[in-house]
Amino acid sequence: MPDWPLDLLRVLSPHRRGASDPTMQVGDGGLWRTTSTPEGSATVRIAREGPEVRIEAWGPGAGWAAAAVPGWLGAEDRPEEFSPGTAHPLVAELHRTHPHLRLGRTGRTWDALMPAVLEQKVTTAEAYRVFRELCRLAGEPAPGPAPAGMRVLPSARRLREVTDWEWHRCGLDGARRRALIAVAGVADRMEPDAGCDSAELQRRLRVVPGIGVWTAAEVVQRVLGCPDTVSVGDYHLKNTVGFALTGRRNTDDEEMIALLEPWRGQRQRVVRLILAGGPRRPRRGPRFAPTDYRRV
Repeated sequence: MPDWPLDLLRVLSPHRRGASDPTMQVGDGGLWRTTSTPEGSATVRIAREGPEVRIEAWGPGAGWAAAAVPGWLGAEDRPEEFSPGTAHPLVAELHRTHPHLRLGRTGRTWDALMPAVLEQKVTTAEAYRVFRELCRLAGEPAPGPAPAGMRVLPSARRLREVTDWEWHRCGLDGARRRALIAVAGVADRMEPDAGCDSAELQRRLRVVPGIGVWTAAEVVQRVLGCPDTVSVGDYHLKNTVGFALTGRRNTDDEEMIALLEPWRGQRQRVVRLILAGGPRRPRRGPRFAPTDYRRV
């Protein structure tokens, strides 16, 4: 039983790729998620039953996945170590109004790495669409009594078997395809071992061609629940943080990092607080149009 007010969808939202994500669905009185594990695929159902959290799991990796769920939900996070200080009143107010925000950790690099590669330099909608297509093409059906249509994301081995025609049918461009094949070839070496911290996992990831600072940061935030690593190079994040803390519409990455410096060690937590309740930068002009690589 967690000793803090638990919002299942909020704490697991960084792992959800849109409302139609085939690896995470809400329904049948709980939240369903599929995952890879060292022992095979698994489906997990997490439900609140009064003050209790009920966990059920199916598949070859059921035991491993069920044991990992407390980490998913933020049991290993230490929000009490964060002090907003007096550097900015908004951060202090967000900390007061979101005192139970938790940063979860999955311990599984592959589950975060594959979607992060797909999200490189494209719109969110396009990345989510390709993720769904790849899961339908190469992912296995979710073990157990999962909601209809749920899939386990494709394994690294299965992705290496995808043909050129199938890649094209999913709409994946050449650069992301090459990066995905490269990480699939070394996937086992990217999984964190005992004592692996954010800096070490980022170092391993960035050795792989096509994996830069943004992708590495997105991965360690989810795998290790890192409270400090910020996604430098994100198209929207720098402006979201900049607008919340200064009111300016446009901010670059260097300015964003400078603005977050008072909370070094907890900068990602501050970012999550801003995303949870901070002011939103007004949209102006047309939105970026996605490229459908299936038609190229």
